[in-house]
Amino acid sequence: MNQLEALKQFTTVVADTGDFHQLAQFQPQDATTNPSLILKAVQKPEYAPLMRATVAQFKDRALDEIMDRILVRFGCEILSLIPGRVSTEVDARLSFDTQATVTRAERLIELYQAAGIHTERVLIKIAATWEGIEAARILEQRGIHTNLTLLFSFCQAVACGQARVQLISPFVGRIYDWYKKQAGAQWDEAAMAGANDPGVSSVRKIYNYYKHFDIATEVMGASFRNTGQVLALAGCDLLTIAPELLAQLSGQDDSTKPLAPSLVPATAKAQNLERLLYDQASFRLALNEDAMATEKLAEGIRAFAADTQKLELLMQQAA
Repeated sequence: MNQLEALKQFTTVVADTGDFHQLAQFQPQDATTNPSLILKAVQKPEYAPLMRATVAQFKDRALDEIMDRILVRFGCEILSLIPGRVSTEVDARLSFDTQATVTRAERLIELYQAAGIHTERVLIKIAATWEGIEAARILEQRGIHTNLTLLFSFCQAVACGQARVQLISPFVGRIYDWYKKQAGAQWDEAAMAGANDPGVSSVRKIYNYYKHFDIATEVMGASFRNTGQVLALAGCDLLTIAPELLAQLSGQDDSTKPLAPSLVPATAKAQNLERLLYDQASFRLALNEDAMATEKLAEGIRAFAADTQKLELLMQQAA
């Protein structure tokens, strides 16, 4: 058994890619996309015709609608290859506008439904700002399931649990990046690996809190830098993993050091934890107190917004 197969015994494996031709070899349950991954895909010769065809078909529509149709087209292709769900992201430039996020999410779902896809197979990805979490609360009440992304802090996770969102994506690698950069020459890679990795410990804390208080929101670790981070979170509800790391895991033998789950509901239940509750003011204060989360959330929104604009430019050139 390889490590990917071993991991699948404890955790639902999700492919983090817009390159759907890679999916079959890893047989993930679900798949996630984002503007950066779609931008990367449409610049490959095998995907450019898909974008051009969609732009040509809907060239008289507004740019934002054509964008959504491209995202849904990719989503439908992905869903034809996996048994589970696909995550499709709302325009990151709407991250601070609750109503606009709700409206855009509802349009994405309508486009999926028009393509014959059941709502249960789609997760709408939204940045975990206060406004984004509020949009997710409204969408969940309307039967549209959400995946709250760009999640770096415990307060974001708690607020998402309060909003009863379907799933959260805490970013392991980007947390790790921040602490490593801050430490500079003092960073000890070996000492900060495994359970001591700041990104890994962040997800572990969230997982334990959710399981302890029976919060139904699924935890999906995301943004990994190496297979060690992935394996340290065996037992997490889901892990979304880039194809490069999936390939490494499938090439590594599990027999010499068999994988055991490090996240276990019974362990979480046994902990002595305090239940937290956030309103808008206390959430903003808690997020502001976390320099890493504040910086990485802002940086992530900027990066996704920039890639969305690049994608729009490619669409205009294809028209």
